[in-house]
Amino acid sequence: MRILSKRQLKELVLYSPQHIARLEKAGQFPKRVKLGPNRVGWVEDEVLDWLTVRLEGREEPSRHSC
Repeated sequence: MRILSKRQLKELVLYSPQHIARLEKAGQFPKRVKLGPNRVGWVEDEVLDWLTVRLEGREEPSRHSC
């Protein structure tokens, strides 16, 4: 198991920390893990699963015939 830092999470998800916090509060993003008094992280597999669901839900790109 790997834990992602805030910086690693931002590189992977491309959301601001504020938006991630809003999604977490709404139950729409994996919950953070408190690692210490001033340190949090996210379980990488949970974040990757969350991303996979979004990728699977997107529409197929339309193909134009030439």
